[in-house]
Amino acid sequence: MQSSPSRLVITPSATILSDSARAERMSKLSFGRAFTDHMALIPYRDGAWQQGDIKAYGPLMLDPACSSLHYGQSIFEGFKAFAQPDGGVATFRPEANAARFNRSAARLAMPDLPPDLFLEAADALIDLERNWVPKNVGESLYLRPLMIATDPFLGVRPASEYLFVLFASPAGAYFPKGVKPVTVWISEDYVRAAPGGTGEAKCAGNYAASLVAQAQAEQKGCDQVVWLDAVERQFVEEMGGMNLFFVYRDGEKVTLVTPALTGTLLPGITRDSLLQIARDLGYASEERRLSVSQWRADIASGALTEVFACGTAAVITPVGHVKANGFDMTINNGENGAVTMALRDALLGIQHGTAADTHGWMHAIKPR
Repeated sequence: MQSSPSRLVITPSATILSDSARAERMSKLSFGRAFTDHMALIPYRDGAWQQGDIKAYGPLMLDPACSSLHYGQSIFEGFKAFAQPDGGVATFRPEANAARFNRSAARLAMPDLPPDLFLEAADALIDLERNWVPKNVGESLYLRPLMIATDPFLGVRPASEYLFVLFASPAGAYFPKGVKPVTVWISEDYVRAAPGGTGEAKCAGNYAASLVAQAQAEQKGCDQVVWLDAVERQFVEEMGGMNLFFVYRDGEKVTLVTPALTGTLLPGITRDSLLQIARDLGYASEERRLSVSQWRADIASGALTEVFACGTAAVITPVGHVKANGFDMTINNGENGAVTMALRDALLGIQHGTAADTHGWMHAIKPR
C-alpha cells in the first residue's frame, strides 16, 4: 500500500489488465463503454470529507434506503485527459469542472468538495492510469466525477452522508467515421428546465427527465432534441445535453450567437471556451435569446449560415437539418460549415498540445 502526501491512500488493483488485454479493449473504443482499472472514493460524514482511497474499480455497496435512490441528491461532471506530444498527459480546464461541481452541489443542498481535493483525486487517478490514455486526435481519457447522498433514511431532507466517486473511461473519437451534421427535433411537448429549477446544475434528474423527449426525437427520424424555454415555448435553449451556437455572416464579418445563460441552461465549459476561441480567431460573439421564428427567418434570408452544438463528449456537433411540427429546414446544405470546423480544429489543437495554450487551460499531470 502506498500512501499519498495528503488525503488519498492508493492501493493498486491486484487484477490490472495485461498490456495485451488493455490494447485489445482500447482498439475498439466508443464512448462510455470501457473503464480503467481504478477509481477514487472519498466519503463525507460528521460534517467533513474523510480519508479518500484510490483502489480497484468495482461495484459500490449501498443500503436500499440510501437517500440518493429516493430523493435524487446526485450530481456529476465530465472532463477529459489528453495525450501530449512530449509523451505527457494533460487535462482540459479541470478547475472549471471543480467549480461547476460545487455550484451543482449547492443547488442540491450538498456539501462543497474542496477544489484542490477534486484536482488531487483526478491527478492521482490519471497518473495511475496513464496507459489508458489514447494517443489519437479526437480520443481521450474521459473522467466522470460524481457525488451521491448515501445515508439510509426515508424522509425529505438533505442527507448527512455523501460519497464522492471518480472513475475514468478511455473514449474513442465521437465521430469515428468523420464529423457529420445531425438532424434535430424541436420539442414542443416537453421542457428541460424552468426558471428557478435545476437547469444550470449538472444533476442526474435533469437527464432522466430528458429521455422521453429524446425518444420522441428518434421516432421523428432525428438524432437529437432541441429544447425551448419553459415559459413562452419559443426561445431556443439547448440541444440534448449540449449548448447551441448559431453562425451569422455579413460579408467578411462572422458573428457567433449562443443562447444567454438565464439560469435554465447548463453553463458549458466547452461553450465558454469556444466564445474565447471565437475572439481569438477574429469572430464576433453574442450571448442572447434566439426564437425559433427568428432562426427560421435568418435561415431563409441567408444571414444564418451554420449551426452547431458543443459539449465535452462530442466537442462540436454540426446541425444540418431541423424538424418540428409544421416545418423543417436545412442548414448549409446539410454539410459541415467552415467556421464550425475551424473552431473544432482550434479547440482540439489546444487539447492535444499541437496549438499554443495561450489561456493556460491545460493542466499537466505530474508523475507522483
